[in-house]
Amino acid sequence: MAKKTERKSLGRGLSALLADVNLDEGSSAQPANASRSSDTEVPIEKVFANPNQPRRTFVEKDLEDLTASIAEKGVIQPLIVRPDPNNQGGYQIVAGERRWRSAQRAKLHSIPVLIRELTDTEVLELAIIENIQRSDLNAVEEAMGYRQLMDKFGHTQEKMAEALGKSRSHIANLLRLLKLPTEVQNYLQNGDISAGHARALVPANEPVMLAREIISKGLSVRQAEALAKAEKPGVIQKRRLKPAKDADTRAIESDLAAHLGAKVNIDHKAGGQSGELRIKYTDLEQLDGLCQLLSQ
Repeated sequence: MAKKTERKSLGRGLSALLADVNLDEGSSAQPANASRSSDTEVPIEKVFANPNQPRRTFVEKDLEDLTASIAEKGVIQPLIVRPDPNNQGGYQIVAGERRWRSAQRAKLHSIPVLIRELTDTEVLELAIIENIQRSDLNAVEEAMGYRQLMDKFGHTQEKMAEALGKSRSHIANLLRLLKLPTEVQNYLQNGDISAGHARALVPANEPVMLAREIISKGLSVRQAEALAKAEKPGVIQKRRLKPAKDADTRAIESDLAAHLGAKVNIDHKAGGQSGELRIKYTDLEQLDGLCQLLSQ
């Protein structure tokens, strides 16, 4: 009895609906409820995309690979569809739009489907869940999926973790990324920074400026974490984590140090014509000697 209550609390999308979807599009495995539902072949021209599909981006290389696989083996895993409310006699895709697109490219005349009677709300919920469990989602897209499930359907992090096979900490860490400014989220979605970089920037005072510095200097995640920890409130420290000096600069420093008898440091701005020359003295006597040398 307790088990039934628990499943009901997950909502239809996180329990019964999930049983309809095998999310590995390249797999030959059947949906979890295959014994209860048989697939049907329908003409491909009678299948239509869902205009409210949360996922808008389809990677061209992935579509090409899937098209080649379908052209050779056909569509192994049926699409999940429902009677299309906008096209009489047609079917609207609930899960499997990539297979549908690739099947069209492979010039298939019909495709296997599982027909379900679903409401608009259930379709949206299942589409979000399918997108979350897709391996090629970036961290921001996955986090937005979790946020939609929480905002639209009232699911908690604990219930999502249980139903989707994710850890609660994984979900919580991804949701924190949505606190970052849009510019930083765009860097993450475009692959300019990784999820590890982005997580390091969440508590920072100036995440946008730090993200730009991480990208321009090609910093590792560990360096990004150090950068964020060293950040002063409202100020970006300009002289941390500098790139190594080139051999010519080090040679000039060595020659000057030998001539002056003091430690010399040259800080030349990369790509520019200006910089700083610093001479370190250990006592006033050495300072007096340096002054005499420099005034000659």
